[in-house]
Order: sequence, then structure tokens, then C-alpha cells
Amino acid sequence: MAFDKPLHQTSFQLVAQVRRTLTRALGGQKVKIGHAGTLDPLATGVMVICVGRATKLIEQMQAGEKEYTATLQLGATTPSYDLEHPVDQTYPTAHITREAIEQALEQFRGPIMQVPPAFSACKVNGKRAYDMARQGQQVELQAKPLHIHELELVSFDASTMQLTLRIVCSKGTYIRALARDIGQALGSGAHLTALRRTRVGYFTAARCFDPNQLPDDLKQEKK
Repeated sequence: MAFDKPLHQTSFQLVAQVRRTLTRALGGQKVKIGHAGTLDPLATGVMVICVGRATKLIEQMQAGEKEYTATLQLGATTPSYDLEHPVDQTYPTAHITREAIEQALEQFRGPIMQVPPAFSACKVNGKRAYDMARQGQQVELQAKPLHIHELELVSFDASTMQLTLRIVCSKGTYIRALARDIGQALGSGAHLTALRRTRVGYFTAARCFDPNQLPDDLKQEKK
């Protein structure tokens, strides 16, 4: 089942909400459930949840390519490279043009190596990187190979230095890290101000359930 995850809800909260709804619908029967890839609380969009015997397909679902729409603010960074934290550094942007952005994006298409952000679920010596980062510890993560299948500049506003990208990528891609790297490639900085996942494999936003509407949908299905 694919769900359109709301803004600010964590992936684990969404899984718990779906589990509770299904358990009630099944008269208290325990439900085996798991997700096929998380989304940050500040991201919205497609999140696939597998139930019952379909949990055996989680690894297969996770391997599918993903599509995003991302809005980047140039000229500033935050520790998490999104809006979870306030801006910590600012950078010049007067030299940035649409042509410069198009040129910078070229180096991120195809197979690339990417260092995950410190505020991520990656593990370092058995500990989550984001837990260490939130405690003020230095986090060093290794670059990982991934593939950016498509990277399109949808829009660019030179007056606000905001740009919107459409991204089709492989499993393991951190869009926050991509924003960081694009900012650096432009001789500036960047962070995400909005992120929406529009597709996971063949699951699109149009095929998603509204998690808050699920109880009513199940009642209709039962009828």
C-alpha cells in the first residue's frame, strides 16, 4: 500500500497509524507491517508500506527508483541541509545564473559518489548518525555509490535564489546531500526548503491512500 505522508509526520508515526487502523479493522488481529523506505519529517509524498506476506517484498520495493520534486535555497546552509535547523552560514550568490546552474547539474547526472548528511539514519559504530550529530559529536560518513537517472531544472528565480529540481534516482540517495553538493559546485551554499517524493517504483502520488482517510476506505472495501 502506498501512502501520501503528510508534512511533519515521521515515517515511523505513519507506520504506527496504519498498523492501528488495520488492527482495528481486523478485530484486534495482529498485523505484520513494515515500510519500504523512510521519508524525513519535513518531506511529503509517496511512502510504501507492506503488510502481511507482502513484507517479504520490502527489499524489492526499496530497490526501485524514486522520483522527487525539490526546492533549494541558494546562498545559505543549515546543519541538516533542510529546515530542521536554522541557517548557520551564508554565501555569495551574485555570480549564479541559470546557465551556471545547468552546467553544475551536469556533474550530478549518472553514477556518482555521495557522502550522506550527518543528520541521517546511517550508522557509525552501531550508533545513528543523527543521534551523534544532535549531541554535538563529529560525524564522518563514507561516500556511497548511487545513480541519478534524471536531474531537471524545473524553475529558477534569480531574485530569491530559489530553484526547483525534478530528480529520478536510485535507492540510498539523500536529496539533502545533493542540495549541499549542488551549492558547493556553484561556489556557494544550498539547503532544501521543500521536498516531495512523487514516485517509488510504480507507485505514484495518484495511487496513494490518505492515511487519515484509510478507516473510511476500509469500511467501503468491507461493504
